[in-house]
Amino acid sequence: MVSIFSRRIIAYVMDFFVVSAFMWILAYLLSLVIEPYYSYTVYQYFPYIVPIIIMVYFVLCEKCAAATVGKSLMYLQVRSQNGSFITWPQAIVRNLTKIYWIPIIFDWAIGRALNTDRILNHITKTIVVDEL
Repeated sequence: MVSIFSRRIIAYVMDFFVVSAFMWILAYLLSLVIEPYYSYTVYQYFPYIVPIIIMVYFVLCEKCAAATVGKSLMYLQVRSQNGSFITWPQAIVRNLTKIYWIPIIFDWAIGRALNTDRILNHITKTIVVDEL
């Protein structure tokens, strides 16, 4: 059987594709509105739009459904350490390092150095549990 850590990595990659799909759809719609004749200029707005999409996606999915699309497909859920569903502040803080995809590596590495999962999971008192 695959470990929860491996399933979380697979879920994270799946979520990357979901967020990418949202980005491309939004880019297309923005290109129609902003400058229909210069569609490539919409990519200038990506550094500002991407973090917003990522935060909205992860926070809403984890707060409202206890899992993102990737986590759901991997049968994982995000919960408070006491077993209840996470709160809005927990959802926001635990996803801060996912804004540009790279800081999550440092979040994980610091968490491992402190003998925990991720540092932000430790701070927010959240865990990822197996749904099976």
